[in-house]
Amino acid sequence: EVQLVESGGGLVQAGGSLRLSCTASGFTFADYAIGWFRQASGKEREGVSCFMSGDPDPYYGDSVKGRFTAYRDNAKNTIYLQMSTLKPEDTAVYYCAAGRDVRRASDGDYRGMECWGKGTLVNVSS
Repeated sequence: EVQLVESGGGLVQAGGSLRLSCTASGFTFADYAIGWFRQASGKEREGVSCFMSGDPDPYYGDSVKGRFTAYRDNAKNTIYLQMSTLKPEDTAVYYCAAGRDVRRASDGDYRGMECWGKGTLVNVSS
């Protein structure tokens, strides 16, 4: 069974930090693109960061560049998202997603994600 499990969300004050983790099972982790998305209440889903298959360097969305850092550990089937200098506008449910044939669209979204985690809530207070 393909599964993605996120953890690490919570409540943090603006300017603080959090680290999210996503552990995968049920597929060959190294062969998949995998990344983080978020969705705030009333807003569209946004691509936060993504490791394309075979590329060790992740893409970042413009709104998080310089503040968020993503890591991928193939030995542990896990990706991490280190979030720093958090802002209230970072408040959202953060999802992990993976797929074998993923393409980065011109609007910054990622097409072709096959499986999704249930998400973890990040709440940044002002």
